[in-house]
Amino acid sequence: MSPQSGKKIRSFQSMRLTMRFIIPLIIAMTLLAYALLPLVDKLTLHWFTRDLDMRSQLIANTIQEPLGEFLEQGNTYRINSLMKRALQDERLFAMGFCDGQGKLLYSTPKFPEDIACPSPDSPAPEKPSILKLPSGLVHVAVKPFLVDGVPFGYLFLIHDMSFIESRSADTRKYVVFFFVILFLVISFITVLVAHLSWRGWMSGVRALLRGEGLVKPFAKESSSELQPLMGDLRALLRTIDVERRLADDVTISWNPDKLRELLYKQLAGEQILVVSNREPYIHMKGKEVIEVNRPASGLVTAIEPVMKACSGTWIAHGGGTADREVVDKNDHVYIPPENPKYTLRRIWLSREEEKGYYYGFANEGLWPLCHIAHVRPIFRTSDWEHYMTINQRFADAVVKEANKEDPVVLVQDYHFALLPDMLRRILPKSTIITFWHIPWPNPESFGICPWRKELLQGMLGSTILGFHTPFHCKNFLETVDRYMETRIEHESSTISHGGNLTLVESYPISIQWPPPWQESQPSIEQCRTEIRRFLKINNDCLIGLGVDRLDYTKGIFERLRAVESLLENHPEMIGRFSFVQIAAPSRSVLEEYQVFESRVRALATHINQRFASGAYQPVYLRVEHHEPEDVNRFYRAADVCMVTSLHDGMNLVAKEFIASRDDERGVLVLSQFTGAAHELYEALIVNPYHIEQTADALYRALTMPEFEQQERMHSMRSMVRDFNVYRWAGRMLIDASKIRQREKLAARIGMET
Repeated sequence: MSPQSGKKIRSFQSMRLTMRFIIPLIIAMTLLAYALLPLVDKLTLHWFTRDLDMRSQLIANTIQEPLGEFLEQGNTYRINSLMKRALQDERLFAMGFCDGQGKLLYSTPKFPEDIACPSPDSPAPEKPSILKLPSGLVHVAVKPFLVDGVPFGYLFLIHDMSFIESRSADTRKYVVFFFVILFLVISFITVLVAHLSWRGWMSGVRALLRGEGLVKPFAKESSSELQPLMGDLRALLRTIDVERRLADDVTISWNPDKLRELLYKQLAGEQILVVSNREPYIHMKGKEVIEVNRPASGLVTAIEPVMKACSGTWIAHGGGTADREVVDKNDHVYIPPENPKYTLRRIWLSREEEKGYYYGFANEGLWPLCHIAHVRPIFRTSDWEHYMTINQRFADAVVKEANKEDPVVLVQDYHFALLPDMLRRILPKSTIITFWHIPWPNPESFGICPWRKELLQGMLGSTILGFHTPFHCKNFLETVDRYMETRIEHESSTISHGGNLTLVESYPISIQWPPPWQESQPSIEQCRTEIRRFLKINNDCLIGLGVDRLDYTKGIFERLRAVESLLENHPEMIGRFSFVQIAAPSRSVLEEYQVFESRVRALATHINQRFASGAYQPVYLRVEHHEPEDVNRFYRAADVCMVTSLHDGMNLVAKEFIASRDDERGVLVLSQFTGAAHELYEALIVNPYHIEQTADALYRALTMPEFEQQERMHSMRSMVRDFNVYRWAGRMLIDASKIRQREKLAARIGMET
């Protein structure tokens, strides 16, 4: 017998033995799987029913106090508004309120006609029930409603249960998928043990922990079949994570103490480094002493509590006239000055470098590229070279400041698109969180940039890449898909490139709550009196307000045209309405900004020439810096605040105005092209390019009844209070902590192999 014949016989015998094992295993696995499916359906229904019971109780407890107050007042508008807001929960199908005589007093539009109110002769069921309606199964919970201990009626909470059938189908699918995987694992261990080393299995586990999928350890032909199931699994896990976040938002009160607690619990002992172009404290030469200024920046407000809690290091460009005089030999200064908590490391730029890196590539190139504001981006090779140089300088500073190989690095904004990949190459174990504070354009617009691949390559060095809105995340994923060779998992919003995995997630930024001057600010009436006296405006004159940097993306020109249109179409407002535009000078060395300032000044002068009479002036244009406390006084004095950005990442002015109005008065006119428009639904949303529409919204705001102002402002203040800046920072750090835990587990597994 030849060696080849013997080899064939042994292969045949091995195959026969293998089949003797695999065929019974297939039969056993199939019978077991189908035996478990009915039990899985029963358990799924039980679990979700119990979850709906708890959700009903939670909603009833939450609205108990305000609903009781509104019922006593008989305020139908507020009761309907409260029920409408509760229905924002996607599973809550309908709500209703019955009196004790069996009469339905209040209900939402979809309240089923088949459900009758309890009467004195037929008391309400003590336990929730499940009913089958033409639209499907619903979960009905009837809660006796007491006001000051006195029975007032019954509250009906009806949840849609259609999702349970879908989840049951998904669960059955995953049970079958589990047994398929289990069968494959057992078979591979038995049949291919000689071909799979222990190290190979461990590398597969490490890939799973990194989020690279479950199908890599298997053959390519198997992975293509399992990939759809894996996509469904990742989508389900992401849905569960979103629901967990929503549950956290109901139970967690985000504040500086909660953020510190989170840091101590999730990232205890970890080094945190922040990189931004703007520094949190600026030292300027005064007439006699060095003055310390704190820039009015949402970025500073958001990041500083993190730095104070962890005593980290903030790396930023030192641009103050006295910045060099206060640092030590390592360019460090400890801040805040009155009570040092963390370290500021300053980076020095020459005038030529600042011109190329900051004014050139960042603000003449990337800024107009990312903002659809009809200003052409300008790209120069010399600016790009400065941009690369400064990004590398900051990367070197991060490495020098890092006292361990796996720090947490928070990279801020479009000034440092190349920095994450530079850090990833030098500190591969670091956790890099990059937040892009401006919009991300569509792939076609981004394709204008000559160095688009280099920028994307740099950003994909991030562990987490954050944007303000899901729309910006979607644009970024599509841009990467267009210009880079990567593997994108849309279900989990991750990008795999060069052995690295990047989570692309939305983290809408907000403001500090309560505002830092909440306790010391003057009253509303005092602010109105002071501002009117300062501007010489009559007491019966309504005030509109705009607060922006003097930037072409902010829609200031369009805003003033809307004011002009208002005065044209409603001449009765002449003498009864004045508009104040606070416009802080910005990047005035750039030609586009100089031209824009001239246009704004000319339009303001034109409007005043048309409509001014005597002491009355319709437009007050204040092109100068105002301290945050002064701006807050204008917010409190204004009747209307206009935010008409042509394109914006978030725009915190809208939220600052809302936070200032503890009187729950005033109206916000808000551009649909801001990130804030996706959260502040009670504002008057406008298209700033449509001048007449914006003017009509302004007129509606000026004539809006006080009760409607209060309803709108109360709802928006609740949103800004709950979704504040501490939540923004906390969410990113929670996600970073989870990723670090998985990576550390993968590293430990690797060490044991």
